[in-house]
Amino acid sequence: MPARTDTFDLAALQMRAGDGRRLDLDVLLEPLVFGADTYAVTPSPVTVRLDVSRMVGNGWSLRLRFTASVDGPCMRCLTEASPAYEVDAREVDSPGQGEELESPYVEGDLLDLQSWARDAFALAMPAQVLCRPDCAGLCPQCGADLNEDPGHHHEPAPDPRWAALRELKLDG
Repeated sequence: MPARTDTFDLAALQMRAGDGRRLDLDVLLEPLVFGADTYAVTPSPVTVRLDVSRMVGNGWSLRLRFTASVDGPCMRCLTEASPAYEVDAREVDSPGQGEELESPYVEGDLLDLQSWARDAFALAMPAQVLCRPDCAGLCPQCGADLNEDPGHHHEPAPDPRWAALRELKLDG
């Protein structure tokens, strides 16, 4: 079973330039909130694969990979959804080489693994959590689940411009 860690001391690896290591670690990801809905991340904790390489100039090249699901309501039909997403994120931290080469997740030799994993997971997710990719959602008029009744429809409302003609009484 991998060790659980939210922060990781990169200096403890005692790596020299050109060295690389692969680690499997458990990280606890907090639930994600979209509007009024909360989505739990499963499994909890998430097992992540961390590839660490020491760069020339005392920098770090990092790669984070894992798969996790979110559990909560589908944003179209409101049924329970548990889609899984794969994360493959990379960071470079090379202090003194410019802002674009400094990772916000590395402070000195301490890696904030929990924040990086949460941010990478949020970025890997689509804009909407769906029960399935082709979810039809709910009928905007009556709220019927269009996944269960794909042929569901309503008669179109009469054109209000013709309302006065409906009130005419013809003697016949």
